[in-house]
Amino acid sequence: MEQVKKTQLAQIIRERRSVKTGYKDDPIPQELVLELLNDAVYAPTHKLREPWRFIFVPTEAKPFFAIEMAQHYPDEMFEYRVKYFNEPAAYLIVVMADSGNPKEREEDYGAVGSMIQNFQLLAWERGLGTVWKTNPHIYDPNVKEVLGVGPDEKIAGFLHLGFFHEAPKGQPRTPAEEKFTVYKPRF
Repeated sequence: MEQVKKTQLAQIIRERRSVKTGYKDDPIPQELVLELLNDAVYAPTHKLREPWRFIFVPTEAKPFFAIEMAQHYPDEMFEYRVKYFNEPAAYLIVVMADSGNPKEREEDYGAVGSMIQNFQLLAWERGLGTVWKTNPHIYDPNVKEVLGVGPDEKIAGFLHLGFFHEAPKGQPRTPAEEKFTVYKPRF
């Protein structure tokens, strides 16, 4: 079979990395985040529910945010968590609607995950590093209250944002052939 050249999209998918550290101090423009989100929201979403909303923590607000978030950890972890929350240049917190209906919750989480992946790919294309974090604080009722997350919503994750000095090295993926079966009728 003839080898087909990878498309630019396929290349971006394969090259995208989660950037956890090594962020530059450069501020993240709100306009860039909105531009990326306006494309990312074209993710598949059941019945066009669009079960997401966003809270942006800009670079200049991050030191205050770090202190506020660290307060929700045990005292012995406070300093470490302040440092942790100050690492990325900015945050995008993704909040998901939660109707309480298990089927809709699964559909909506899939849609939110797809939208986040779109955002990460678009950000990578622009040189903006991201990592999707689901640390314990996303379940903390006090954190939800501070962020204005309602009782019919849940935090899907914190996206850490920052332009980076060096792209992390990637890890190989298992070829699809190793996890692929073909249905065979049993009759």
